[in-house]
Amino acid sequence: MATSTRPHARYASDGERWAAVLARDPRADGAFFYAVATTGVYCRPSCGARRPRREHVAFFASAQAAEHAGYRAGRRCRPDQAPAHVRQAELVAAACRRIEAAEEPPTLETLAAEAGLSPFHFHRLFRRITGMTPRAYAAAHRARRLQERLAGGARVTEALYAAGFGSSSAFYARAGRDLGMSPGACRACGRGLVIRFAVAQCSLGALLVAASDKGVCAVFLGDDPEALVRDLQDRFRAAELVGADRAFEDWVARVVALVEDPATGLDLPLDLRGTAFQQRVWQALRAIPPGQTVSYAELARRIGHPGATRAVAAACGANPVAVAVPCHRVVRSDGGLSGYRWGVERKRALLERERGGA
Repeated sequence: MATSTRPHARYASDGERWAAVLARDPRADGAFFYAVATTGVYCRPSCGARRPRREHVAFFASAQAAEHAGYRAGRRCRPDQAPAHVRQAELVAAACRRIEAAEEPPTLETLAAEAGLSPFHFHRLFRRITGMTPRAYAAAHRARRLQERLAGGARVTEALYAAGFGSSSAFYARAGRDLGMSPGACRACGRGLVIRFAVAQCSLGALLVAASDKGVCAVFLGDDPEALVRDLQDRFRAAELVGADRAFEDWVARVVALVEDPATGLDLPLDLRGTAFQQRVWQALRAIPPGQTVSYAELARRIGHPGATRAVAAACGANPVAVAVPCHRVVRSDGGLSGYRWGVERKRALLERERGGA
C-alpha cells in the first residue's frame, strides 16, 4: 500500500516504522501513524490493539493525513487526541496553577475532582510528574511566595500570612528548610553583609567574583561588566558591596584559572544561598565528575525526585556560582546543549575544555 512521505528522520523507512509498531514503541508516537485497511482505523505506534498483517498497513505522517485518506481514529489509543502522557501533564499543570492561584491550598479531593480522577490516582499521577505530593507542592509554592515578599522588604509576620501560612509557629519550625536561610536573612537581602567583589576578564568574556565572609557567593559570566555588577546589586540589595583588595585578587585569579581549566576544581569555600531544593540540586551538580554530563531527568532521579525535571532545570538556572557549581554539565536528554544561564556557547566551551578539546 502507498505510504506518506517521511514523517520523521528516525523512522525514515517503512521497515523502521513497522518494527516500531511491532514493538509498540512509545517513542514513535507522534512521529507517524499507521492505518489498517481491513478495519478502516488508524492508530499510534504504541497502540495495544491486536497487531495487523503487514500487507494491510499504511503509514501516515499525521492524523489529519490518515483521516483525509478515509480512516477513522481507533478507540483504544485515541490517536486524534494528545498522547496520554501529554494529557496527564496538562492535568497536573492545571492543578499546579490552581494551587498557585488559591489563597488556601485546595484539598486533594478538590484537585482530583477537577481533574476527573479519583484522589488515589490523582495523587499518584501528580507525584510521578512533579516529584512531590500536592501538599508538598503547595508548601513549596508558599515558601517561594514568602521568599519573594521578604526579598521585597515586607515584615516577616506580614509576609508569612500573605504567603498563606496559617500560623507563625508552624512556619518557623520549618523556615530554614524551606528558605535555605533564616526569614530575617531572606528579608534583609544581604543586610549586614559585607561582600567583596571584582570584575576581571577571561577567555569567556567578563567575569564577576563576589564573596561574603563565609565564602564565594557569586560567580557571573557575561559580555557587559556593568550588567554583572547590577546583577550582584539586585541579588544583595541591602549588602555593603566593597571593591576588591589585594587579598581578594588571589581569589579572583583562582576563579579565572577555574574557568580556563574547569576540570581542576575550586578549593575556595562557597556561600550558597537558596531554597532547600536548590541546595540539593547544587550539591548533586558538584558530584558530577569533570568531562561528564547528565540529563536534567537523570539529575532529578539522583536527588530522589524523578518527576521534578523542570524544577531541577529551574534550580540549575538559579545557580549563582558559575563553573564552581557546574551546571554546565547538565544537558538535554538527547545530549543537546540548552538552558545555560551564561549562554550556550560558554557552556559548549567549558565542556570542550573539560574533555581536552581546548
